[in-house]
Amino acid sequence: MPELFQVVTIAEANARLAQHLAPLGRSETLALHEALDRVLAEDLHAPVDLPAFPRSTVDGFAVRAADTYGASEGLPAYLTLCGEAPMGRAPTITVGGGQAALIHTGGMLPAGSDSVVMVEYTQRLDATTIEVVRPVAVGENVIPVGEDVRQGDLLFSRGHRLRPQDLGGLAGVGITRVPVAARPRVAILASGDEVAPPDAPVAPGQVRDVNTYTIAALVRRAGGEPLPRGIAPDDAATLGAMARAALEDADALVIAAGSSVSARDMTVGVIGALGAPGVLVHGVAIQPGKPTILAAAGQRPVFGLPGNPVSAMIASGLFVAPAIRQLLGAAAPPVITRRARLARNVPSRTGREDFVPVRFEQRGAEVWADPVFGKSNLIYTLARADGLVHVPLDLSGLYAGDEVEVHLF
Repeated sequence: MPELFQVVTIAEANARLAQHLAPLGRSETLALHEALDRVLAEDLHAPVDLPAFPRSTVDGFAVRAADTYGASEGLPAYLTLCGEAPMGRAPTITVGGGQAALIHTGGMLPAGSDSVVMVEYTQRLDATTIEVVRPVAVGENVIPVGEDVRQGDLLFSRGHRLRPQDLGGLAGVGITRVPVAARPRVAILASGDEVAPPDAPVAPGQVRDVNTYTIAALVRRAGGEPLPRGIAPDDAATLGAMARAALEDADALVIAAGSSVSARDMTVGVIGALGAPGVLVHGVAIQPGKPTILAAAGQRPVFGLPGNPVSAMIASGLFVAPAIRQLLGAAAPPVITRRARLARNVPSRTGREDFVPVRFEQRGAEVWADPVFGKSNLIYTLARADGLVHVPLDLSGLYAGDEVEVHLF
C-alpha cells in the first residue's frame, strides 16, 4: 500500500529543489531581431554615448541663450539668421553673438549655440532677421551628449530578459548581436492508458492529451525549449524506460499524471530511480495540485505533475517555470496583477494555498472577478478564465465584495 505524501508549502518545495540546481552556462549569440524574451548570458555595456551629439527636442532656432535674456513680447530680442542646421549630418555653420540658425527636431546643434528657442516664441521680420519674445536658458530644448547613456555604462545585467524597449535601446548604441543563455531543454512525458493523442480517434474511456500542450506552452513562455516525448502506458517498466530516454538529451523532465498515491500511481517510484538525490517533495499544500512531485537527478530537475489539466497547469507555473529561470540564470519576472472585487464567496481551508480561476466582469465603474468553479480535470475552467486568485495559507476563504489581486495569465 503506497504511503500518503507529506505536504510542504510552495516556498519550501521550491527551496528544496533550488538547492540542487544551477545555471546551465550554455549560451548562443543571436541577431537582435531574434532576441525578444531571451535571457542575457553576459553584462552589456554601452560602446558609445547616446546621443552622440547635442540634439534639438523642438523645431525652432539654435541660439546663444545669453542673447535672449530679458526678451519679452514688449521688448523682443532681435537675432540675425546665419543659416540652417541640416538633418542627418553635422552643420558647417557657427552661431555667433546675436545670431540664430534654423533647426528641426532631432537636428544637431551648430557650433557656438547652446540652446534652442521654440518656433512658437519667434517671429520672422524679414529674410534675415527674427525676433524672440521669450528667453531660454543654457541647454533648454536640447538633449546633451550622453544624456541617455554614457560610453561604458552598464546597459543590462546578465540574467536580464530582453523586452521590446531593450532591443530598441541596444540598436540605438549599435549592438546588433547579443549573447543569450541557451534555452533549457525540457522533456515532457504524458502517461496513462486512457490518454490518447489529440489527432487520434478517441475510444470510449479515453481522453485526449491536454497536458503536453499546456505544459509545453508554459515551458516556452518561461524560456525553455519543450521536447514532447509521447504518452507512456500505465506500466512501471515502460514508463521508467521512457523517462530515462527522455531525460538523456534534456535538462529537465516533466511527467504528467500518476503522481498521487493510488495503486495505479507509479510516477514517484519511476522518478526516484532516475538518479540521486531523487524525490525531494511529494505533496504540496495547494489546491489544485496537491500530489505534485519535485525531484532532482543530479542537477537536472524532474517533476511529477497531477494528471488533471488544471492541476498540471497551475503546478507548472508554480514549480516548473521557476526551475527553468534558475537554469537560465534569469531574474524572477514581476508578477502581473489586476485588482478587482470578488463576485462570490471562495471557500478554502487554512493550511493550504488555493488558486481559483476567475474571469473579469465590468459592472459600472468597477471590475469584478467572478470565480470559474469546476473540477480540476476540466481544462475549460482555465480557458474561460482571465487569471487566478490566490487564497493564502492562513485564510479559510475569501468573501464576495473583497478586493483581490488577480494574477493574470
